[in-house]
Amino acid sequence: MTLNKATRVLVTLLASLALLWTSGQAVADGQSAAATTLTYDVSGAEEFVDAVHAGAAIWNESVANVQLEPAGAGESANIEIVADDGWPRALMTSLGNGIVWFGRQAVDEGYDTTRIASHELGHILGLPDIKPGPCSSLMSGSTAGVACTNPYPNAAEASAVENAFGGALDVPAHVVLYRD
Repeated sequence: MTLNKATRVLVTLLASLALLWTSGQAVADGQSAAATTLTYDVSGAEEFVDAVHAGAAIWNESVANVQLEPAGAGESANIEIVADDGWPRALMTSLGNGIVWFGRQAVDEGYDTTRIASHELGHILGLPDIKPGPCSSLMSGSTAGVACTNPYPNAAEASAVENAFGGALDVPAHVVLYRD
């Protein structure tokens, strides 16, 4: 049995609509479509390489819509990590892209390196500071105090990142500098 051109177009259209509907259902049911993969470059992170990897791993286990992976040697990365003697800060050039300065000043004052890494990566993932804030809020940054070592985003922070990378949140594409 052969189908005429109009029937083939109709069948193709219906199949496409069914695929879109089931894809939408998977997202609505909490199943993730393909995650966005962002790469980060630790070649300038100096003594903070392990903390950056730990912070990226925390985000990877906390969210599904975006995953952070180290860039290969010589590859261009979405996120550049640079150690310096200042205070930690991040420059988000667009959602998922930017520079993190891993400042030694906060480390010298006793702040936890994994929390710093996770917090600054949170800025690149679109999250603002929440100040003042409790230790349970990763984005409270330094206002949670030196004793706070919690490197995990809370449910609201993780949800905001999921929404940003799932297309449900309009995150500005302009440059944003966060100094913590």
